[in-house]
Amino acid sequence: MTRLISSLSEIAGQYDALFCDLWGCLHNGKTPFPEAVAALKGFRAGGGKVALVTNAPRPNATVIAQLDRMGVPREAWDLVVSSGDAAQAAMLQGAVGQKVFHIGAVKDEDFFTILPPGAVAPDRVGILEATGIVCTGLEDDLTETPADYRAQLLLGKTRGLPMLCANPDIIVDMGDKRLYCAGALAEDYAAMGGTVFYYGKPHPPIYDLARRQLGLEEPRILCVGDGIATDIQGGMAEGLDTLFITGGIAAAHFGPDSARPDKALLDQWIETQRIYPTYAMGHLG
Repeated sequence: MTRLISSLSEIAGQYDALFCDLWGCLHNGKTPFPEAVAALKGFRAGGGKVALVTNAPRPNATVIAQLDRMGVPREAWDLVVSSGDAAQAAMLQGAVGQKVFHIGAVKDEDFFTILPPGAVAPDRVGILEATGIVCTGLEDDLTETPADYRAQLLLGKTRGLPMLCANPDIIVDMGDKRLYCAGALAEDYAAMGGTVFYYGKPHPPIYDLARRQLGLEEPRILCVGDGIATDIQGGMAEGLDTLFITGGIAAAHFGPDSARPDKALLDQWIETQRIYPTYAMGHLG
């Protein structure tokens, strides 16, 4: 049974580290949530370490720069681990070959240009020349939907191209606007029969990377996130406790007040998902 809590401080002493999601937990794509920032600062003040573990399809240096611009203080976290980091490492190891067709926005360019010392990115070519597809998202997520990519994806599937998905998220909310992510295209590609490789949550590579960078021996880790099928399912698969933030992308299911989820509605919805968080709360705070 999921325990509904009102403050991270109620359970903070049980854990050495947090694997905390960004979008929907710490910020809304535009501005940080003050209560969440305070909660993470408080956890660190109590001796804990905070790893911001995100399905952003860009290297962590780009994510950190975005957090700085947004006004998230560096006192709220210790390290940032992105799906982009894990997916980029796989790409550089040749997961989808040395000639790739990129599906993604200009803002994702850093995936190919901010590289580890000595690394060389594969050539980016047209889909008819490619050995694989790298999907970081939609070219214009403000106006496009996955339906706009159907012909492109069918051609890739027909050619037998594997897809590297740099962000398994299906959707995110930017302010009051809902946007599609790379995971939505990867889901469609898999439904067509295409091969997809995932490296972000809920898949193991990003957790392996986060543990290595955390640098603690056998830490007690709590996974925090608003994605039941990514943050929570991924944490559970790793054998870790989880804290589900109900006021994120699934907020509409739990009553009119996103800060105070209806426990009966929450329990009913969790049962339909068959994914059981250890804890839940409206907003991280």
